[in-house]
Amino acid sequence: MSTQLVAVDSAMSMNKKAIFFTVLGNALEWIDFASYAYFATVIAHQFFPTQDRSMALISTFAVFGVGLIARPLGAIFFGRLGDVQGRRTALMVAMPLMGLGTLLIGLMPTYEQIGIAAPICLVVCRLLQGFSAGGEAGNAITFLIEWAPPNRRALYACLQQASGVFGTVFGSAVAAVLATTMSHDALESYGWRILFIVGGGVIAPLGFYLRAKIDETPAFVEQSHSDKTAASEHSTNVRSVWLSCLRAIGMTMVWVASYYVFLSYLPAFLSSHAQIPSNVALWVNTVGLLSMATSIVLSAVISDIIGRKPLLVVVAFAFILIPYPLFKLFLSGASFPLLVVVLACVGALVGVFAGVFPATMAEMFPTRLRSGSVSFAFGLATAIFGGFGSLVSEALIKLTGSHLAPSGYVMLSAIISLPIILSLRETAHQPLKQS
Repeated sequence: MSTQLVAVDSAMSMNKKAIFFTVLGNALEWIDFASYAYFATVIAHQFFPTQDRSMALISTFAVFGVGLIARPLGAIFFGRLGDVQGRRTALMVAMPLMGLGTLLIGLMPTYEQIGIAAPICLVVCRLLQGFSAGGEAGNAITFLIEWAPPNRRALYACLQQASGVFGTVFGSAVAAVLATTMSHDALESYGWRILFIVGGGVIAPLGFYLRAKIDETPAFVEQSHSDKTAASEHSTNVRSVWLSCLRAIGMTMVWVASYYVFLSYLPAFLSSHAQIPSNVALWVNTVGLLSMATSIVLSAVISDIIGRKPLLVVVAFAFILIPYPLFKLFLSGASFPLLVVVLACVGALVGVFAGVFPATMAEMFPTRLRSGSVSFAFGLATAIFGGFGSLVSEALIKLTGSHLAPSGYVMLSAIISLPIILSLRETAHQPLKQS
């Protein structure tokens, strides 16, 4: 009996260590990746000198989107690596690549110093960051859900999103502090580089060290030890896996669009189009992200009890109705307290979806294909509908002449996602697919 208790305690200890270090590593990686968005207006001046401020901002967001184009490529590479060599191996390899891209952005000369080479190098660094991020999300979700007890899969899987948001919150808060405490000239000259240099030079190595200390998931270990001939017997399921990938992409559209428009693009929108000081916009955005992080965990706990679909349906329906009036409010000269309340509510709503969809997506796929499938579906959805959300929003404003145009992008995404969500099978109380 004592031997059994020791074995159980050891397993629980490994479980907690694996979860903690994975979650912390994910948070550290997202500090690096999200930093770009919060200094978008500064980077626009440094790397895309033009008399048209709107075009400079569009160019900056185009480079942001380019970074996310690399996500599907990273998802394919790291997803396959995770399915063949293990989730832990893929997560370890992804971290230093993210750090390198981030550090190079912080050290990069401006357009004034090296000319056209500056934006070209910026694109290369964002591609490197995006390639790494493509392998991060799917492997982290898979790693967490495969360590989870059956009745807490959403809670464990949501930690990928929650930790990523906390990393993003940290980046947003640091950016807000720098914008508040530094003069405009100092921020433009060197202040914006601080977060990139610390992220790439300190945070990324720390994340790599932590991930070297975690153990592989029991599900992967069991799968890797199974009879090799068993895998060939499931080759006929490839078509259903691809259909599941398409459903996962369609389901996720509303989330990535709402997140990247309301909690990534919005600081630049408020600063450039609503005449709200950039430091105020960043603090408001930080509140929205904190609200989102809290909502992620609460919604995951609820979905483990009542199921995934009810919460996903509510969020998709809400984002058909609320984006237009919200953008009207942003442009109406709303007070700081009102903006804080509104962004807290929007962040909570975005967080509900973020708390539920990681488990929903992972539960669609078998163990032997889970990491690659989740990585690909999430990476492609983020690249197409999220990464270019800022670019599309800014371009729509320029093309239509209406500052309300970004709301249409979110509403259209929700209209597409809702019927796909309604068609999904409830998986909350079903066992994970093993083959």
